[in-house]
Amino acid sequence: MESLEEFKKSLSLKNPPAELSASLKALWYDANEDWDKAHDQVDSGRSKEEAWVHAYLHRKEGDISNANYWYSRAGKTLSKKSLVEEWSDIVSQLLN
Repeated sequence: MESLEEFKKSLSLKNPPAELSASLKALWYDANEDWDKAHDQVDSGRSKEEAWVHAYLHRKEGDISNANYWYSRAGKTLSKKSLVEEWSDIVSQLLN
C-alpha cells in the first residue's frame, strides 16, 4: 500500500490488509470505529511509530495525560490538529 487514498479504500474491507504494520492496522481499526482493537495493536508501544499511534488513540479517547506520555515516547508533542488531520498525517507518514 503506497498512498493515503489506497489506505482509505481498504477501510471498506472486512479485515485490515495483512501487509500493514501494527501501527497502520491500529489506525485501520480506529477508522472502523474499533478503538479496543486499535489500542491492542499498539499497546506495547515498542517503536516510536507505535507510541505515536498510541498517543493519538489516547488523545482521541480524551485521556490527555496518557496521550502526553505516549507522545513523549514517540518524540512528539501533543497535536493541535483535528483528530481527522492527525490521523491522515500519521497514515501518510507511516506509508512513506
